[in-house]
Amino acid sequence: MKTVIIFDHPYTAAAYQNVPHHRSFLAAVAHQVQQQLQAEQQTVDLIDLHADGFDPVMSAAELQLWRQGQPVNDQVADYQRRLRAADQIIFMFPVLWEVMPAMTKGFLDKVYAKGQLYTADTMQTTLTQHPQIRVITTMSTPNWAYRWIFGAPLRKA
Repeated sequence: MKTVIIFDHPYTAAAYQNVPHHRSFLAAVAHQVQQQLQAEQQTVDLIDLHADGFDPVMSAAELQLWRQGQPVNDQVADYQRRLRAADQIIFMFPVLWEVMPAMTKGFLDKVYAKGQLYTADTMQTTLTQHPQIRVITTMSTPNWAYRWIFGAPLRKA
């Protein structure tokens, strides 16, 4: 089984070690997830958005390509190829201001594109493996605030 992890944290997935001022709980979770999957003899493909220098902003030229059903650049085409081979996709990101980070949103906008990973008329995925999709998030807001005030912000997004 092949799992693709899309990791979004400014410190990158390398920040799993307890180094002051450059550590991330999410990176520690990602490291543990990778180790567990590898122990189960699964192949893990990590897409580390910040380490890759992914640009989440859609330019006018990229939007034109996107509207024509073409990859907006070589990096996006590579990500799409990797997702097509996935049996499982895991998104990992911190919840910031009660939503996903801009980098994750830009990834979805650019990579999960019509004519590439879904058909525009039916909104059906073209991912041949029909992968299981999981989302792992971290946040510092107390649980009660989501339960009684915010609700489920990621579901709303």
